[in-house]
Amino acid sequence: MLAADEASRGLGIELLEHGEGTAVLRMTVTPAMVNGHRIAHGGYVFLLADSAFACACNSHGPVTVAAGADIDFVAPAHEGDVLVATARERTRFGRSGIYDVSVVRGDTVVAEFRGRSRTLRTTPPAPSTQPRPARSTEREESS
Repeated sequence: MLAADEASRGLGIELLEHGEGTAVLRMTVTPAMVNGHRIAHGGYVFLLADSAFACACNSHGPVTVAAGADIDFVAPAHEGDVLVATARERTRFGRSGIYDVSVVRGDTVVAEFRGRSRTLRTTPPAPSTQPRPARSTEREESS
């Protein structure tokens, strides 16, 4: 998953561990990731957590995407901080799943993320056997 992810690789995100329903990624906060308050922009922290979520929820094989996600920012990160995101599958049901990701700097929790996944259908649904209603046009109606 991460090998084909240009956005994550372009930010220097590294895959440290990967297993069924789990993933651990690392990212160093660069000067370009710091906002006007001199702390890491939340979008970059979210992106790291989302990338860990993507690796974990795609570990089962079928293509799986995010259906939604929430994040709580707990502590600021600063330029030079090394952030580690650990994703864990909480449950899967049908084509859906729930994953929790903790982003930490050492022993300090920076953010908690919860992602909701949806596995895409591998084959298109069967075409409908119902006849389509005919559409009329103005020309047909006036003749």
